[in-house]
Amino acid sequence: MTKIEAARYEYKDWCSAIGIETLEAVNETFLSGGGIDLINLCEARQERKYAEIANQISYCHRRKPIIMISGPSSSGKTSSSLRIAQQCRVLGLTPRVIELDNYFLPRELTPKDEDGELDFEALGAMNIEALNNDLNTLLSGGEIEIPKFDFVKGRSFPSGKLLHLEASDILVMEGIHALNPALTPAVDQRKIFRIYISALSSLPGGEKVHNSTTDKRLLRRIVRDNRTRGISPEDTLLRWPSVRRGEERNIFPYEENADVVFNSSTLYDVPVLKYYAEPLLEGIAESSPVYAKARTLLTFLTQVVAIRPAEIAAIPPTSIMREFIGGQTL
Repeated sequence: MTKIEAARYEYKDWCSAIGIETLEAVNETFLSGGGIDLINLCEARQERKYAEIANQISYCHRRKPIIMISGPSSSGKTSSSLRIAQQCRVLGLTPRVIELDNYFLPRELTPKDEDGELDFEALGAMNIEALNNDLNTLLSGGEIEIPKFDFVKGRSFPSGKLLHLEASDILVMEGIHALNPALTPAVDQRKIFRIYISALSSLPGGEKVHNSTTDKRLLRRIVRDNRTRGISPEDTLLRWPSVRRGEERNIFPYEENADVVFNSSTLYDVPVLKYYAEPLLEGIAESSPVYAKARTLLTFLTQVVAIRPAEIAAIPPTSIMREFIGGQTL
């Protein structure tokens, strides 16, 4: 059994244990006024999982001080990374963050994709030599100056920020290539603890699997991009095939390299997404090239009972879903 399959089965077993095994059961829970209780239960489970991961990191942090985190788009990687870091601090560890985006090659050295466009998602766009040199310096007890990539000028500059790892420090990095050993070929792989985060699920309902991994992530992205980046639902749908191709190429082939797989699904997230995404999808015109996809998503959402404002207010400010709907305090 793969690690992804094991995570799916564990989630399915948990759903069975609490008696909510179908989409219809989720709907009934919300219709009967049990929505807030379900939200609290799901959040308690997530917190327990974050604590378990932190325990594993703490147990081996002297041997594996580098924490690499990856996962497909809109899996809640940012929130999960911060929650795991919180749990690590509870255990006396100090997370230090290096943003992999600061290790891009100069713009003129960036590879191009099959359409002749700059391919920033390719492993070849990363300054692997500089990253590996810095990591090995830190692992040997040295100090580095973290670079800062200027996306306007297309090159890195010294940031003035110095970093040295103390005995209680862990180095946290998140990015699409974080599970690919080719990102760190010169680094001792035994010193890296890898975490894979994705919205895995397995609740049947109607003709579609509830919380389909790809469709749920797409709905999350539609809501988040519209709220935080001013990107229309139509544009998000137009970009989604390219996002998926990047995941197939750069993320999914390496998911089994993870030491830990974290399932960022909750039983209440699709009712939340129905509340926010449905009106956005309804606004896509019939003449749009993504109209058919929008209608497919809307057809699925007709099977879902939408969350109510009072229940939304009960979602904790540290929840994964707050990353998409707003109100997060992490």
